Amino acid sequence: MNFLKNKKILLFISMFLVFNLVLVGCGGGTATEDENGEEQVAAGEITIGTKDFTESILLANIFKVLIEEKTDLQVNVTELGGTMVAFEALRNDDIQMYPEYTGTGYITILGHEEILSPDETYEIVKTEFMDQWDLEWLGELGFNNTYTLALRQDRLDELGISTFSELNEIAGELSLGATMEFVERQDGLPGLQAAYGFEFGDVVDLDAGLMYTAVREGQVDVITAFATDGRIPAYELGILEDDLNFFPPYFAAPLVRADALEQYPELADVLAELEGQIDDETMAELNFQVDEAALREETVARDFLQSIGLI
Repeated sequence: MNFLKNKKILLFISMFLVFNLVLVGCGGGTATEDENGEEQVAAGEITIGTKDFTESILLANIFKVLIEEKTDLQVNVTELGGTMVAFEALRNDDIQMYPEYTGTGYITILGHEEILSPDETYEIVKTEFMDQWDLEWLGELGFNNTYTLALRQDRLDELGISTFSELNEIAGELSLGATMEFVERQDGLPGLQAAYGFEFGDVVDLDAGLMYTAVREGQVDVITAFATDGRIPAYELGILEDDLNFFPPYFAAPLVRADALEQYPELADVLAELEGQIDDETMAELNFQVDEAALREETVARDFLQSIGLI
């Protein structure tokens, strides 16, 4: 009797679970509660990925806040790893979008080598990503976060150099701090050294968040900095000129799955409002607020969007 009774209980539970799954599937949304405690059903849910550094996480939160303020979509932000981890997650539909840079798409993902103008670079990544993977580059945000080389300003003054080329005679006496990704990428250290002909005396693998502290405290002489990092002026660093224009343009833009745009067409219109809204100085200031003022990325994102009247 107990056996039959247990079978009936299990059958009832199974039917209950199936019934609930059907209801959720028919609803197509996610139930949440608003500030009054009333249940709200989102029109859908997307996940935005980020790479493992401040600017990427901050941009993803800018996307998230704007989308949630302007649509009924629920947005999750998930931190991933380097470029290829984020790109594969997008291809596999583990995420539906992430902030990417034109130069990274052009060289690291597509494998091109010739350095072109910003407009040409954008058109190539836009066309080839759609043709190969059904991934859509939306409008550029406005800033160019290209790589540069940074040293303490007093060290720069002491060495009396201002360009990458001038490192040729002294690079062997200097140590470089860089991320593992930069050390391995063709548009990173290997290509840089081939283009300019220098080789550093030592290369130290550092997390992106620790590089600036390392050079400020003299643990390394040179770091591969990002042009829009607010810690460059804050840490009294100086940057060298890429006089051979080795680094390609790295303009940031949302990279989105085409099927996500088809499912949620409002995404394109909302994200278009960000096109051209963030210049280099603004991005550096936003990064500084997270890295040095220790504000949460979502807080900085919301304050920024309010400051330019988008929410």
